[in-house]
Amino acid sequence: MKAGASLQARVEQYLVERRRLGFALRGPACSLRGFVRHIQAVGHRGPLTVEVMTDWARRDSHGSDDPHTWARRLKHLRSFTRWLRQFEPRTEVPDTTIFGRIPERLAPHIYSEPEIVDLLAAARRLGPPLTLRGVVFETLFGLIASSGLRIGEALALRNEDVDLRRGMLTIRKAKFGKSRQVPMHPSTIEALRRYRWTRDLAGESAAPEAAFFIGTRGRRHGLPLGERQVHRVFVALRQQLGWRNRGNHHAPRIHDLRHTFVVRRIAQWQAQGVDVDQAMLSLSTYVGHAEVGNTYWYLSAAPELMAVAADRFASFVAQTEVSHA
Repeated sequence: MKAGASLQARVEQYLVERRRLGFALRGPACSLRGFVRHIQAVGHRGPLTVEVMTDWARRDSHGSDDPHTWARRLKHLRSFTRWLRQFEPRTEVPDTTIFGRIPERLAPHIYSEPEIVDLLAAARRLGPPLTLRGVVFETLFGLIASSGLRIGEALALRNEDVDLRRGMLTIRKAKFGKSRQVPMHPSTIEALRRYRWTRDLAGESAAPEAAFFIGTRGRRHGLPLGERQVHRVFVALRQQLGWRNRGNHHAPRIHDLRHTFVVRRIAQWQAQGVDVDQAMLSLSTYVGHAEVGNTYWYLSAAPELMAVAADRFASFVAQTEVSHA
């Protein structure tokens, strides 16, 4: 295969086809485009080989030396290379044994309340002065922390999706193509009302179809806020705040605000004596999980919930003993 443009065209063709089937592909899309840039940089010619793929996988942007990280990066190439073989039969497909087995899921960083307060305060101070930038990022991070939205769901919100009278968000065609409505806490509604008032007062578009969270600088001014930009700002704030990482990822992430929301909700139910099993389906629906099993995963993934898991196991054992008595 020719380096550069032709590979890039195939990547874009693949992404279009997969998205038509309902796949969002945000992570894989970034990886595939990064792989194209790597191919261009090293001047690779001819069929794509496992050697050039593993070389790219090891060059993680965070400088990770963890084979599991490399394996996850390589996984993003696997489906694409299988698809590519219909056009380039000599394309090699990396197998699952190269860097070892990928753990199912890594434990998240669960934010403490002071960490979230510090994050929102640091976001509020973002400059330049007399611009919307600080309030945009403070409100965005606060909404994710208080509602458990995915970052992509929050950034996709339009003005018409934020109903402050009913206290309801409409999430349209999110992961797995599913839509849902998300009720908000009164404190969240008030924060969004202040943000909207400030944004509208600054003269930004209040049209129903306009983006709720907007860029505030340069060519992105007034346009939907971009996910890459949000991650750059978050990384800068994370470095500034100097958190100690308590998860198994390379560092605390925006997505861990969503994990924190789920963990805190389950922990509160446990403290209140709520039947967690009865409530879990509603939580799974609220956060947009495709299967309730994805929500139960938190019982084993977060140390904060090990007591819940232990109680459930003790109850199971007691029932088993009674049934065999």
